[in-house]
Amino acid sequence: MAENSTGQMKSTLGLTSLTSNAMALIAPGAFLWLTFAIQANTGVTGPAMWMGVLTALLLCLATAVCYAEMAKLFPGTGSSYYFAEQAFLNREKAWKYARLSKFIVGWASHLYYWIYPGVMVGTTGIVCGYLAGTLWPNFMSASNPGPAFMMAVAIVFSFAVAYIAHRGVSGSTAVNLTINAIQITALVIFSVFALNYRLHHPPGSVAYQFDSTSGEAYTYEFKTTSIMVNGVATDTIVRDAGGVPLPKLDDAGKPVPYHVSYPTHDASGVFLTHPNGWSVIKPHNFNWVFIQATVAILILVGFESVTAMSGEAKNAKRDVPIAVIVSLLVQGVICYFLEYFAANYFLNSGYTMQNAGLSAAPLGDMMVILGDAVFGAGHGRTFMLCEAATVLLALIGTTLSCMNTGARITYAMGKDQEAPSQLGLLHPKNLTPHRAIWTLAVISAIFGCLAVCMVFGDAGAIPDSAIQALPHGFWSSFGYSTHDKMAALPNSLLTITLASNFGTFVLYALSCALCMVAYHKHPNFSFIRHLAIPIFGLVANLACMIFYLVGPVLGYGTTREPLLALGIAIVWGLYGGVFFFRGSKKTGRKMLMDTRTGTA
Repeated sequence: MAENSTGQMKSTLGLTSLTSNAMALIAPGAFLWLTFAIQANTGVTGPAMWMGVLTALLLCLATAVCYAEMAKLFPGTGSSYYFAEQAFLNREKAWKYARLSKFIVGWASHLYYWIYPGVMVGTTGIVCGYLAGTLWPNFMSASNPGPAFMMAVAIVFSFAVAYIAHRGVSGSTAVNLTINAIQITALVIFSVFALNYRLHHPPGSVAYQFDSTSGEAYTYEFKTTSIMVNGVATDTIVRDAGGVPLPKLDDAGKPVPYHVSYPTHDASGVFLTHPNGWSVIKPHNFNWVFIQATVAILILVGFESVTAMSGEAKNAKRDVPIAVIVSLLVQGVICYFLEYFAANYFLNSGYTMQNAGLSAAPLGDMMVILGDAVFGAGHGRTFMLCEAATVLLALIGTTLSCMNTGARITYAMGKDQEAPSQLGLLHPKNLTPHRAIWTLAVISAIFGCLAVCMVFGDAGAIPDSAIQALPHGFWSSFGYSTHDKMAALPNSLLTITLASNFGTFVLYALSCALCMVAYHKHPNFSFIRHLAIPIFGLVANLACMIFYLVGPVLGYGTTREPLLALGIAIVWGLYGGVFFFRGSKKTGRKMLMDTRTGTA
């Protein structure tokens, strides 16, 4: 069968299906597992994590209103790429800029939609490495999985999700609807357990402390001994032949119970725990809030993805705007606010923010402690594995949703000859943009491998003693060198995440500006919805972008990763300019239109 270059996608999605697809991309299960580790490594800004999420949510809500309002005017496949064209085509004097504006928006959106799935497949590699280390500790370290293993998982996962996307959006929607229900339930359970643990373990009470090497929690003090590591005397935990830490004994020969405390900082000034609930939600330092927001934006993006599916919606003008707002409110306000508060409030001397920054999956570590506390010693690992299964489901849902969205924008650009024309073809049977989907699968695999090649670089560099304790082998220890060498390298996961986030800020800022253009002198113009809110969204997005440069200069957060991410964005932008100029010359089209056609 010949590929379809003129066919239309089927209109099969109702309000519930549209909302479910958007919610899948804002998956709280996947992102709480992912971003807590990244945010814990952003220098001294950890105390402002919850407020950073709130700031990112306000930014996203302003942008979501802009998307919802434009979806009312211009229902069609392509999301902001399509909005950019229509917003200018419907202007009496500015219509000639329609092609240029839609290319700029479409190209910027690819910096987000082509890198974001790579972050997700890389995260899947990390989660699978953590699980492999938990189940087979002699093969893999759970806290510090092998880069080669994580890369292999990222590649396989990327193509597996692409296959689901290739089969059609109806099947994808059914998968996402089920995943949403499961992951929200699982994360609410975790939040309730975390809050209950903190409330029932006041300072001085007997509690659990986590051991990253064995991946278990214990209610006794660990026995230590001093050894020389690189010429420095270092206290090291004494372990038995199975790697289990031995207890410290009192004068009567009994294990010394571990008594929990909630220290704010260690002797070096490194943040450890929150002394109370107010400390979790207060900003501490507004510069820290902006640094945290530049990472936290990753957990909230995706609400706009449903606007790329307008061509498959039964009633796009009515349902798409509602789905945009509802998906963000449910996942952001109901899920993330509770979960981030619970996870930060849980932190204690037995598991600090510093521990979280040195782990591949701090939420998994917390779940081990909570499972032991609720179900009894030894059952924490089972609880964690059950929760981790829901995280893997969430990763499938969010990667699938992003691939569906990104492929449809790429398809729209290919159909318009603003990208290689073969990307603008539909599968003859499934009516999916299969060429764009498989191209995105390859790109996702590449960025996924880049994301996990140095997960413990920079501030996340693990001690030499932990490196020496790793199981030896290609899959488990290849890629680890020494603490100093790894500390001198950028954190690869944070770098790729920030590159994706930079694309998000650019796209969202442009979309807020487009909303103002679309409703300028429109009969339905509203000062609040079409000017005040878009201006706030534009300024907020630009402010976060500026902090990519200002933050490191002021000493907030890390330096290498934001600048590398900015470099990736600049290179992508320059390449886009060259591509647009050459494409215009090759096809004989003018960069500024001289014929006004195709208004909605």
